[in-house]
Amino acid sequence: MQLGCLILPLGSSQQLSSHPLLPLSSLPPQLEMIEDLLQRQGTEQADLGGKCTSGRNPKMPSEKDGAKKSLMQRLALKSRIAKETLSEFLGTFIMIVLGCSSIAQAVLSRERFGGIITINIGFASAVVMALYVTFGISGGHINPAVSFAMCAFGRMEWFKFPFYVGAQFLGAFVGAATVFGIYYDGLMAFAGGKLLVVGENATAFIFATYPAPFISTPGAFVDQVVSTMFLLLIVFAMFDSRNLGVPRGLEPVVIGLLIIVLSCSLGLNSGCAMNPARDLSPRLFTALAGWGFEVFTVGNNFWWIPVVGPMIGAFLGGLIYILFIQMHHSKLDPDMKAEPSENNLEKHELSVIM
Repeated sequence: MQLGCLILPLGSSQQLSSHPLLPLSSLPPQLEMIEDLLQRQGTEQADLGGKCTSGRNPKMPSEKDGAKKSLMQRLALKSRIAKETLSEFLGTFIMIVLGCSSIAQAVLSRERFGGIITINIGFASAVVMALYVTFGISGGHINPAVSFAMCAFGRMEWFKFPFYVGAQFLGAFVGAATVFGIYYDGLMAFAGGKLLVVGENATAFIFATYPAPFISTPGAFVDQVVSTMFLLLIVFAMFDSRNLGVPRGLEPVVIGLLIIVLSCSLGLNSGCAMNPARDLSPRLFTALAGWGFEVFTVGNNFWWIPVVGPMIGAFLGGLIYILFIQMHHSKLDPDMKAEPSENNLEKHELSVIM
């Protein structure tokens, strides 16, 4: 009988010679060549293996990587309120640095590198950027008036309020100091080294808002109440699940557009602060940095209006929306289960029809 094909396991010539079906005399000379080749490859693999075992596999985590990972784990905050507090600090810091810098660029260049349009767009865009950083962590309040309204209407627990507000005021103060450091040379060159609160060479309004010469104290107060009222009224509408709403991820953009509208329509009287932290902390910094405490007395002691007015306006804005819109939503019968429909999708849900 003649074999057309014989499949044998690879091995040495001694192993093949002991095979019961293959006598030694029938071994072809090519097997010796194969054996030599296998021996050389085995030697090279052994040498390579020695080199690999002398070090570490680059894919395997080293002790240093493990130490870094454990360090990151140790530094990571475990407390939810601590995470939210840090988020509010950073968000307010970003808003003040980018927002007030847009004012500084326009003022210190004597409007060659900006003006009222770039200031309104720049500050609103600064809010948008701050919200994108913080929105998913703390809700992106970056405003004590917003935090107050959220607590007042049961949308945030009151025990968080002092943490949020403290972080917002501190973030605004550090942000103002950062703007001062960035534009220090420009501030010194603008008015011969003088830091003025009023006059054509005044620079204090880079950091805080000041009233127009014609506005009265009651008029300025009403201005701040009304502007912040509109801010919160529309914010409440944006996050009402029973109303039109905003596509997920675009909330900061819409809030930025809202701030542009408010700045363009209600900014003449007193600068449209609408935020106690945005105004009071930078004002305090300027008092300490060289402008003096005139920043608190100018405008018939205007400083308290951007602090108290927005708090009242925020409450009124939320209250008006609830009284006029939210409380009148039709309630679904709890015994009836809503049937899914193409025309009745959850917000931000995409319809996929196969």
